[in-house]
Amino acid sequence: MLEIVVRTETGERHVRVSAEELAGLVERIGGDGDRFLVIQRVPDLPDVFAQVWHAAGGDYSVEHRDGSADRHFETTAEQPGAVIAALTGWARREAGWDNGLVWSPLGLPPAREVPPLDLGDKEREELETRVREALAGGYCSRAQLAELAEDYLVTEDRRPVSREQAQALADRLWLERVAEQRSWQGETDPERLTRAFTSLRHNGITARENFTCCRSCGQAEIGGEAGPGARGFVYFHSQCTESAAAGHGLTLLYGGFDGSSETTTAIGDEVVAALEAAGLSTRWDRDPGRSITVTPLDWRRRLVG
Repeated sequence: MLEIVVRTETGERHVRVSAEELAGLVERIGGDGDRFLVIQRVPDLPDVFAQVWHAAGGDYSVEHRDGSADRHFETTAEQPGAVIAALTGWARREAGWDNGLVWSPLGLPPAREVPPLDLGDKEREELETRVREALAGGYCSRAQLAELAEDYLVTEDRRPVSREQAQALADRLWLERVAEQRSWQGETDPERLTRAFTSLRHNGITARENFTCCRSCGQAEIGGEAGPGARGFVYFHSQCTESAAAGHGLTLLYGGFDGSSETTTAIGDEVVAALEAAGLSTRWDRDPGRSITVTPLDWRRRLVG
């Protein structure tokens, strides 16, 4: 798998695609409403991306950027094969990946300098703490972190953090977290959790991570996530994520779509079995009215973006 995220004009988000899947996405674009791809690394890095635009009957316009504005380049290609080769090489970080096309600087002006935050020590600490909490949860993108930073201290008559300042703060703390996670070795507990949820989905249970903001919303919306033949569900919401990131274990909500206590207990048994097969410990007394707790849990979720 390629360590990239591919976003489409149609709103799709493809994480860690294969080279064949990337090629299929490039070959697909061209129709109305489906004309471009934006490709980011995993984890996402500020101002590092590649993108391609294609309208049916025309050439492919390709760009890539590696940091500052003077590292932003563009080219065109008549056929998708050259584009696929370049983007696959970029995704793999292969030496000389860009040699097959002729690139030119895009000529963008340098980014404007962002003024420092005009905040007192207490407000600055409070803001950075909140952004770091979201980072520790591991599900926010850089854009979502910036939105959080911009809005967190807003009051009716005061907006102390501009969009540019918020993005700069989010990027700084994001890169700190990226550097921190480079020391993590092997499979983490959140990755074990994802592996268990993937297994459950393959066995007819709708499994969602960081789903909705709270239990009320989750219970109201989980039915809409069910695929054909789904027997039941398991999920945790964002408040559960924050609790897990703070070291308190992870609470899982589960149930059967038929509403019976028998089905709910059976779903709970399957959830516990999948988690234990993935190497995680659980606490549950098989009471269908009680949640499942994953504990102990070392919550180190690698950033994607």
